[in-house]
Amino acid sequence: MRTNSTYTFMAAPRSNSLTSVEGAAADRARILPEKRPSLTLTSAYGVVVFATAFLLFQVQPIISKLILPWFGGVAAVWSVCQLFFQTMLLLGYLYAYLLTRNFRPSTQARLHALFLTLSIAFLPILPRGYWKPSGSEDPGLRVLLLLTVSVGMPYFLLSATSPLIQAWYSRVNCSPYRLYAWSNAGSMLGLLSYPILVEPRISNHHQAIFWSAAYALVVALCAAATLAGRNRVDYLAVVDAGLAPGWKTRLLWASLAACGSALLLSITNYISQNIAAVPLLWIVPLSLYLLTFVICFEDLNWYHRWLSLKFVAVALAAMAYAISAGHHNLPPYVLVPLFSAGLFACCMVCHGELARLRPHPAYLTSFYLLISLGGAVGALFVAWLAPRIFTAYYELPLTLGFCGALIVIVLYRDLVVEGKMSRYKPWFRLASTVVAVFCASLYIAARKDSAKAAVRLRNFYGALRVEQRAASGVAILQAQNVNLREPDRRYLDLINGTIEHGVQFLASGRRREATTYYGPNSGISLALRSATEGRQSRVGIIGLGVGTIAAYGRTGDQYTFYEINPLIIELANHDFSFIRDSAAQVNIVPGDGRLALERQAPQEFDVLAVDAFSSDAIPTHLLTREAFQLYLRHIKPAGIIAVHVSNRYLDLIPVVAGAAACLGRPAVVIESGADDARVIYRATWVLVTNEVRRFEQIEPTARVLQMAANSAWTDDYSSLLHAFK
Repeated sequence: MRTNSTYTFMAAPRSNSLTSVEGAAADRARILPEKRPSLTLTSAYGVVVFATAFLLFQVQPIISKLILPWFGGVAAVWSVCQLFFQTMLLLGYLYAYLLTRNFRPSTQARLHALFLTLSIAFLPILPRGYWKPSGSEDPGLRVLLLLTVSVGMPYFLLSATSPLIQAWYSRVNCSPYRLYAWSNAGSMLGLLSYPILVEPRISNHHQAIFWSAAYALVVALCAAATLAGRNRVDYLAVVDAGLAPGWKTRLLWASLAACGSALLLSITNYISQNIAAVPLLWIVPLSLYLLTFVICFEDLNWYHRWLSLKFVAVALAAMAYAISAGHHNLPPYVLVPLFSAGLFACCMVCHGELARLRPHPAYLTSFYLLISLGGAVGALFVAWLAPRIFTAYYELPLTLGFCGALIVIVLYRDLVVEGKMSRYKPWFRLASTVVAVFCASLYIAARKDSAKAAVRLRNFYGALRVEQRAASGVAILQAQNVNLREPDRRYLDLINGTIEHGVQFLASGRRREATTYYGPNSGISLALRSATEGRQSRVGIIGLGVGTIAAYGRTGDQYTFYEINPLIIELANHDFSFIRDSAAQVNIVPGDGRLALERQAPQEFDVLAVDAFSSDAIPTHLLTREAFQLYLRHIKPAGIIAVHVSNRYLDLIPVVAGAAACLGRPAVVIESGADDARVIYRATWVLVTNEVRRFEQIEPTARVLQMAANSAWTDDYSSLLHAFK
């Protein structure tokens, strides 16, 4: 029995029973308040919960997009940001849990209102320029530190507000879970409004300013609501909440939450790495994830277990097929809907089962604490551990297998513990068989895929592998006017994600052949020949790959590569020899190419090539108007900016043409064909140069672009919707 001057709370004994409070806990509980909550208090609390959730989830794409260009524009930036947000959510819920356990409601309200007011000193949330990486530090750790300093305190207090208000509300109404649904609805609206209303109309800088102003207003609203209701929740009541949830049930809460969180991040990462790391592709999965919370916690009758399990079985099979060897190169119109639907189906089961296991409101804050703990663990696994312990993207199949195993555990719990033998036994057998076959299939596919790779490496920037292959077809090579038929066709291939990023023949006589997108008829080859003919040259290349462009280097030339991924530098220097074999003087500058150029004096390049794709994802910050203005500063007056725009999904030619128009320079498109025997692919390059007529004479297929400057992307605005093929 716990008492104070205004209320009496009957604490329930702890129990290890799995059936302690689930299901019928609310029916067994007694709450005898002196007065019911007024409509005004209910409305005020509802508005506060909705507004805080709206800001919580709208700040995520705002701050993530602001720092994305600083770290190479890779998909992992969003994963690490999500790890930060999940961790801060956990700390906020822990703060709410400790506050409700150790202070009476009126004291809780005063303390929280004070902390909210003090947090205004941390505004605005704009990240400071000194956090830009130099290229040598751990990018994941730097992202976490940057976010902690920039938005940590406001996010922490916002995340604690909703569980605190729900805990206070539960003292005058035994069912606060509808407020939880409202909270997730506010979160989803905050996300969906960003790409539709905020991103297209407001610059990134002003987004952060407006969010900071909105935060100050919500702080005033929160403080007013909490202080106004502090006396109404400090009343005499008797609560009989039944037995406390056992540790096994609590472990299941955290596990279900961890599974949903890990699925969200691994699926988002899988989608983003092959298209682009942009808010549009972050928000769709996260919105579906939140929608499942809204559906399941608004009304438990909306979650139909057996219908959801059928959808999950289909979803698991479809996603396993898509990520297995030979089926991962799906177009976006298949990839995004397939994995989004799979995420929704899996999260419906995870969060539906969470809703079925929700305890009496007396254990509300501990329930939310364990949900947030599970979410943080899932994010930690995908964003932090996976890049360090795996050499490929194994986290998605592992998480799918974990989801299937949890389904079996939930069915086993109902089958054995609750004694529903006749009803659940057939479903349990079927689910166990499906999960076993699923996990075995993924294991076999992973083993088969691993066997093909001679080298596998992975870090923050992506997963790399080196494979030995052989060219198809018969090549006829001209070497001193002698036809060489059936040359050695073996080559090493560097693969980044799902895309080949560099090829080198193993035969000593073919090691200096330019391959893939850099063949003799490619745009970059024509640009180098045109700009450097008859004289020594300076060439800059953003994006190293295996260093293929260095094959064009001549004695006296200077080639400078800018590469953000240290593993790429390691592979190019040790497993491939384009750099060692080049006649030119080759330098490699580590770090993001744009940031490195910002720090350097004008380099007077004859040609500056931009070729920094990661898998098929594009680093949007390298294609903006401001980026091209920077490139122009580093080339000679007659220099050429050569941009590689080959992409399976996106038409980037108008983007580059718009940026060229902003510079007042014409642009010409050079498209070259494929040659399987030489391992040369179809390639599209856009050359920004004043000598477009010369290229029309050299290459009959060249076409000059005419594009308005308003089609250019900027640092404050870029949209993929118009770029999809």
